[in-house]
Amino acid sequence: MNSRLVPVVNSIAIKTRDTGREQSREDDEYALERQVGHLLRRAHQRHAALFQERIGSAALTPMQWAALVSLVRHGPTTQNKLGRLTAMDPATTQGVVRRLVARGLVVRSADPTDRRTRLLSASQAGHALVATTLPIARAISDATLAPLDEAERTIFLKLLTRMAFA
Repeated sequence: MNSRLVPVVNSIAIKTRDTGREQSREDDEYALERQVGHLLRRAHQRHAALFQERIGSAALTPMQWAALVSLVRHGPTTQNKLGRLTAMDPATTQGVVRRLVARGLVVRSADPTDRRTRLLSASQAGHALVATTLPIARAISDATLAPLDEAERTIFLKLLTRMAFA
């Protein structure tokens, strides 16, 4: 096994999980395990698994959690605006809202300033569920970031935010 690192400008040396051998860009021009999309997907899968494992009896999906916590935070809003707040497309937003309404966590009402518009609000049960699961959500984020030290977390979140809102 070749454990040397080849000094190449802009190369990234990694240790592969399968062989334990360090590779550089010279060894493989396109290594999937170094591609941003693949790494983001793997990190997201890890986070989603942590979410499902820890959210427990609340039985919420990450998208349902995002919608419910957004309604608690922002107050009554239209379904269109909720989709924008949570970065969900209209079809996904509709399905998420339908399931939250069916569970009694979200209620629909007429907008007092425009009767043609329907507003979504977190119900009392929705507010209570957010209050009890918020510490769990924070713990899930901490667990997701656990492989990073405090300085790395700050940098990672700053860079990820920049990428997400570019």
